[in-house]
Amino acid sequence: MPMQTLIVKQWTAKTLPPDWFKPQQEIQKNSKSLEDTVKTIISQVRKDGDKAIIEFVEKFDKTKLSIQALRVSAEEIRAAYCKITPQQLDALLFMKQRVETYQKQQVQPENQINLDGISIKTVLYPLDSVGCYVPGGQAAYPSTVIMTVVPAKVAGVKRIVVCSPTDATGKINDLVIVASDICGVDEVYKIGGAQAIAALAYGTQTIRPVRKIVGPGSKYVTMAKVLVSTDVAIDMPAGPSEVLILADETADPRLIAFDMISQAEHGTDSVAGLITTSNRLAENVQKILTELASSTERSEKISESLKKYGFIITCDNFKEMVELSNQFAPEHLEVITKNAQDLTKDLVAGLILLGPYSPVPLSDYASGTNHVLPTGTFAQSFSALGVFDFSRRVSIVECSKAGLEKVRSNVKVLAYIENLPNHYKAIDARF
Repeated sequence: MPMQTLIVKQWTAKTLPPDWFKPQQEIQKNSKSLEDTVKTIISQVRKDGDKAIIEFVEKFDKTKLSIQALRVSAEEIRAAYCKITPQQLDALLFMKQRVETYQKQQVQPENQINLDGISIKTVLYPLDSVGCYVPGGQAAYPSTVIMTVVPAKVAGVKRIVVCSPTDATGKINDLVIVASDICGVDEVYKIGGAQAIAALAYGTQTIRPVRKIVGPGSKYVTMAKVLVSTDVAIDMPAGPSEVLILADETADPRLIAFDMISQAEHGTDSVAGLITTSNRLAENVQKILTELASSTERSEKISESLKKYGFIITCDNFKEMVELSNQFAPEHLEVITKNAQDLTKDLVAGLILLGPYSPVPLSDYASGTNHVLPTGTFAQSFSALGVFDFSRRVSIVECSKAGLEKVRSNVKVLAYIENLPNHYKAIDARF
């Protein structure tokens, strides 16, 4: 049978549909139905606690668990170590060390300034508890454990909880369990989906609630995080994963095709796009995608993802390319151009990767940067998950009498401008 051509959407900058930068419109169209479904799940967990959790585990994860089995036991942790290879353990420890090193460099010592007798010190205090959601079920994401837990540990969070769905046998992947243990997680629960977010937010008889919930997940998890965010803090509304590649005629089309395919294998709702100033590059990437997508592992899922959410756009110049990229505001942005470094100051993205040797998998596993990133244009206002997401920043102010005297007249004017005369009297009384 002849190979079918994989048609990834091809546009020019002049023929783009108005909503091109939101390629997951189908998900958004169903948002009301999705919201209603998730609200029902959250309400049931708040009302029935553990009983509801057990029912949802059976319904969605197709396995029966007792309430006592919800939490991963010490015996299960020991057994998990026996089932992984030394190479796997070394790789997890390598990744943990990279992320830890990078996060520790983000934390500045206490800084203090003095403004004419007014001393201001800024300090960071850790949150007392966080919940980390780790996708699972059919796949395993121990890297997500490391990305969510290590920054919390560096920040000094005292209680860290992980929730992850089970497989059909009622077990969490051994690598997820081991990653949780080496990172110092306090509690691991066999719960996934919106019900896990509800349990972390509001608690059950078995699970105590947390102050903040972080981590990526399905559209149900993302919707649940948004809905509970009125009661508990969340990191960001991160949805299906995205990569956008900016390239000129100097880029290798085969490498670009490999990078788009590696993104597409996340799932059928993943987004992989190319914006280029080279028509020839665009044609070659389309051709190579067809060859690779039909012959690689997980080809069916990859082909479906690329057909639904893959795109190639050609532009007349770099300015046009940058403007379109910033509309999209991708989670991952690869820049493979002759002037890549010069472009970065004008780009908006969750993470920017420069040059042909900086593909997304580097940042997923080895660079030390975090792969929990804003998606769906949220990179315009959110940043990668990091140590500051697990901290409270507090300013401590101490003023001398001389310092208060220096600002006294300005405080008086400002207080009366806002018709708050007693604000000034509280200052004046000290003299």
